[in-house]
Order: sequence, then structure tokens, then C-alpha cells
Amino acid sequence: MSNVEAQPAEVACSAGVANAAVEVIEPRIVPLGGPRAMTVRRTLPTRGRSMVGAWCFADHYGPDDVSETGGMNVPPHPHTGLQTVSWLFEGDVEHRDSAGVHALVLPGELNLMSAGHGISHSEVSTPSTTRLHGVQLWIALPDAVRNGPNGFQHYAPEEFEIAPGVTGRVFIGALAGQTSPAVTATPLLGAELLLAPGAQAVLEVDGDFEHALLLDTLALTINGIPLRRGDLGFVGPGRRTLDIANPTEGEARAILLGGTPFTEDLVMWWNFVGRTHEEIVEYRAAWEARTGRADDPGRFGTVGGWEPDDALPAPPLPTTHLKPRSRRN
Repeated sequence: MSNVEAQPAEVACSAGVANAAVEVIEPRIVPLGGPRAMTVRRTLPTRGRSMVGAWCFADHYGPDDVSETGGMNVPPHPHTGLQTVSWLFEGDVEHRDSAGVHALVLPGELNLMSAGHGISHSEVSTPSTTRLHGVQLWIALPDAVRNGPNGFQHYAPEEFEIAPGVTGRVFIGALAGQTSPAVTATPLLGAELLLAPGAQAVLEVDGDFEHALLLDTLALTINGIPLRRGDLGFVGPGRRTLDIANPTEGEARAILLGGTPFTEDLVMWWNFVGRTHEEIVEYRAAWEARTGRADDPGRFGTVGGWEPDDALPAPPLPTTHLKPRSRRN
């Protein structure tokens, strides 16, 4: 998904040491463009919290009535230095990228795209989709591999019981004895959790990780702290258990993210993850100068099924120099 806001802004981050208290991050509403645009609830990055491990971006959307919103229709756009995670609760999305991958994003199945040196892709909800509901997540790649080749991984995790009334699907990393085969460049965790009415569980987690719980439904508690729909509850390294509970009379659903604190400064602007202002300028120039020809793919290549003029133009760069912004820890 393209990071398109009404006012494109610099977002950057650097590493530090987090405390173990629960920090509740409320989402901000972001339109993705146009009068019938999809709107998303964004909790990463914010001025208060830029990352959870290497997770550097989190959008939560839906359930949207596609007949009213028009669904997802994101033309070809570029990425560098990151992996994208598409995870749906409802609906189907067609993915095409400049590496030649054409795949469907389906509920409960992981699509993990690695941008590396550069890639472009499109995301369009299918004609059969009536409701669209899910999350879009980005993972920052460390310097050693961020300019490597692009790639694509798919995995359909099985649902398993964690505790009475609590089930999960692990799409990245490991939790409660279940491990995903998806390959990431830094230690990470990504899992969907479902809690029946009144259910609770104590999750054993890696004490070296920082964790965050992104709530999809009405209410949930983490370590006794209440979350509301769309909130992200952050817990710093040092805890080896997370207590979660559903106080409602309906099913609760959340996405659990985790990872070791990221130790490199980042500059993130539009759809690019880099290290310096000059890199971002270079990426933007390469995207705007693309030829759209198969015999001259350039840094970002071309996406099949689209005309060159269909691609999203890059927004203007800010007038100020892009600098890393420290995480609050």
C-alpha cells in the first residue's frame, strides 16, 4: 500500500532503550487519496513512537463497504529498503509487482514482499470483494541487506489454540510453539490473535523483544491496560509474559507485533526507507525518471497490466532537510 497522505511528511527514527510499561498509541485517521478514498487508522509511525522492533509502519483499515468506498485501488508505486506485509481479515486484493509476481492476498494468509534495492507494485481489491478489512505493515531492512535483491514470500498459517477461548495464527517468527517459515532480516514476531468473550491468556514472549498489540475490535486489555479499537499498546523489552484479556461480550481480534530494538537510524519519506536526505532525493528522482519500458526497467521496473502513465507520481519533497527523528523510549 502506498503511504499517501494529504500532507506528505518526514518520518524518521533511531534506536534506544524502552521501558516495560504499556504505552497506548491512539491512531490517526489518514485518507489515501481522492474524494472516495479509503481511510486508514495509522499508529506507526507517530511522533511518539516510530518503531516496534523493525516494524516501522502500521495501517489498520475497515471493515469498509466497497460499494461506498470503492475499495482498494493503488496503482504502481515504488519502495526501497523495506519488506511489506499484507494481512487481511476480509476481502481479497490482487498484487502485481515489477519482479513479475502476480498473487492474491487472501484472509489469514501472509504476502511478504521484499523491496531491497527497489521494486514497484500495485494493490487492487478484486471485483468479488464486498467488504475490505485488514492491516498493512512495513518492516525496515538493516543496512547489510537493504540494497539486496527483491523477493516475495507466501505462507498460510494454521489456526491453533493458545489457551481456552484463545487462538492464533503466526505469520512471522514464533509464538506458543508455532513457527512461521517466512524469512526476515532481523528477529521479529507477527501473529493474529482471536479471543472469545471473556477469554484471557498469558503469552510467553521473548524478553529481548519489544512488543505491541494492535486492536481490531472494540476492547481488549494488555497487562491490565485497556485498549480501544485501533489503539496500539506498546511494551518495551524486559517482559517475558504478556497478559491479554477480552472484557467484551463479542469476539476480540488483535495483531501482535514484536522484535529486537532496531539499532540503525532511518529516514522514511513517502514509500521510501533510507538513511539520509540525499538517498531519498536519489530514490525520488529515479522513480520520476522511469521510462516505463520493458527494455529499460530502471531501479523500480514496470508492473504488468498497467500503462506507464497510471503509476503514482511522487509528491514534492519538503523544503527542509530530512533528518532522523529519535524514537521515544
